[in-house]
Amino acid sequence: MIVDLRYNTGGFVSPLIVEKLKRLGYDVSRWGEPEPYPPESVMGPMAAIINEAAESDGDIIGHVFKIMKLGPLIGRRTWGGIIGIRPRDTLINGGVTTQPEFSFWSAEAGWQLENRGVEPDIEVEMRPQDYVAGVDPQLERAIAEVPRLMQDHAPKLPDFGERPRLPLPEEVED
Repeated sequence: MIVDLRYNTGGFVSPLIVEKLKRLGYDVSRWGEPEPYPPESVMGPMAAIINEAAESDGDIIGHVFKIMKLGPLIGRRTWGGIIGIRPRDTLINGGVTTQPEFSFWSAEAGWQLENRGVEPDIEVEMRPQDYVAGVDPQLERAIAEVPRLMQDHAPKLPDFGERPRLPLPEEVED
């Protein structure tokens, strides 16, 4: 799977996406096939594309993708504009004022994502002539990377081992 995080200008979507990507375990029924948990999680390798136009939530999801080791980040360092704003007052012309109110901290980066952004694992520039020619070297690199990851880390179900056989609980006398 290739996740394109480029041009993400913010919001609060990243937790919804990340929780669906990471496979945490399996629900194994008595007679059926194992089902991934969460059900929509990805079994095979992933890569994400980031660029300098990703900011705020775009920075955060790139950072989380990296610290969860979901796959390599490909492209350019994100913008680093993470301080969130809250609309405060409505102006007479219908506009609003906003004030910076929210920052982002993580154990891995501390406060350092603000004004710095997230570094890709594989640096790939998108040059102006690439736009003009209609080519996307970042996407092309991601498309080349995923099959290599598939070869090195082929998706497979884990060995679940012997199923537990638990006896009924013994009655406890009061």
